[in-house]
Amino acid sequence: MHRCLVASNRMVSEELLTQHNLTESEYRKIVEILKREPTTTELGIFSVMWSEHCSYKSSRVHLRRLPTKGPAVIQGPGENAGIIDIGDDLAVAFKIESHNHPSFIEPFQGAATGVGGILRDIFTMGARPIAAMNSLRFGPLHSQRNRRILEGVVGGIAFYGNCFGVPTVGGEVYFADCYSQNPLVNAFALGIFERDKIFYGRAHGVGNPVIYVGAKTGRDGIHGATMASAGFGEDAGAKRPNVQIGDPFMEKLLLEACLEAMQKGLIVGIQDMGAAGLTCSSCEMGARAGTGVELDLEDVPQRESGMTAYEIMLSESQERMLLVADRNKEMEVFDVFHKWGLDVVKVGRVTNDGQLRVRQNGKLVAEIPNDALADQAPLYQRPLLLKASSPPVRIAITF
Repeated sequence: MHRCLVASNRMVSEELLTQHNLTESEYRKIVEILKREPTTTELGIFSVMWSEHCSYKSSRVHLRRLPTKGPAVIQGPGENAGIIDIGDDLAVAFKIESHNHPSFIEPFQGAATGVGGILRDIFTMGARPIAAMNSLRFGPLHSQRNRRILEGVVGGIAFYGNCFGVPTVGGEVYFADCYSQNPLVNAFALGIFERDKIFYGRAHGVGNPVIYVGAKTGRDGIHGATMASAGFGEDAGAKRPNVQIGDPFMEKLLLEACLEAMQKGLIVGIQDMGAAGLTCSSCEMGARAGTGVELDLEDVPQRESGMTAYEIMLSESQERMLLVADRNKEMEVFDVFHKWGLDVVKVGRVTNDGQLRVRQNGKLVAEIPNDALADQAPLYQRPLLLKASSPPVRIAITF
C-alpha cells in the first residue's frame, strides 16, 4: 500500500510545520511512525489529532491526577461523555468542554457550537439531554471588546440551547484582567437514560458499514482544532474561517434520528464529528475497538464543490455523526435517517488491520495506524508559573 502514497523525500518546511502547529520533533516522530514522510493529507490528520484540543498533550499529565473511578462511575475518561449510576436502573451522561479560542474570534458562533458539540456528545452515548450549564471568564467590562465578547457568548449559548430545546439551569461568570486576551467559555450538558442502554464510540465488527449521517461537509472549521490550541496576536480576526457555523434545528433532527436508531437496535458504535471532524471520529472509533476503518471520501456528502481529501478530513462542519451499523441492518438505518430528512450515506467499512485508510476517487491518500493518532501523541511537562494577581470579580447565576 505504501508505494501508492506520494510524499517528497525532503523534510517539510518550517513554515508548513508552523501552519500545522507541529514542532520539528513531532514531525520526526510522525516520520518514525509511518517509516516514511507523510502526505499532505496525513500531515493535516496528525496536526489535528496531536493538537492540544484533541490530545491534551499539555494537560493530560495533570488530568491523570484527578480521581476518575468509584462505585457509581460507569464510564470515566476515554469516551464521548462520562456516565454515573444514579440508581433505579438509571444513569446520567455528562460532559463539560471549553470553546475558548473560537469564542474569542467569533463570540456568538464560537459559544453556540460549543453548546452544540457537548449536546451531541450526550446523545451519542444514548442519553437524551435535559439540562445545560456554563462557567464563563471575561476581561473587565470597561473594555469595549470584552463587552462585545460577553454579549456574543451569552447570545450564542442562549440561541443554541433554546432552539435545540434544552434549558440552561445555571451558570457563573468571573471578570479579571487575565481573561481579556483569553476568555474561558466552558459549556456543560447532562442527559438521562436507562443504564443498560449505553452506546459507545467503537468500530466493532469487521466488514460492518461505516455510515455518515447529518449535515453536509463544507470548508468551515478546517484547522479548528489546531487553531483552538494556538495563541493569538492582533491577527485573530483572520482566523474567523476556522470557526464553525451551527444549526440547532438540524441538530434536533439528528438527536431524534439517532435515538430512534438506537432504540431499534441498529447501531453498533457511534461518535460525534466534533473537533477534527471525520478524522477524529473514524480513528478514535477504530482505536477503541482495535480495528481499522477505511473511508471513501467521494461518498461523503458535500455542500461545496472541489473539496480535497485534506479539506474533507479536517472539516469541522457541525451536526454530523459517524456510526457503525450491523451489516444486515444497513437499509433500516437509512430508513430512519431519511424519515428525519437527513443525509445518510455509507462512506466506508470496518477492517481488521488497525489502520485508518483514506481513499478519494480510488487514490490512496492516507494510511495511518489508528492508535498512533489516538494514543501516541506526545506528552509535555510544561513549566509552571505562579503569578500574584488581583482576585476576580464573581457573579453566580442560578435559575
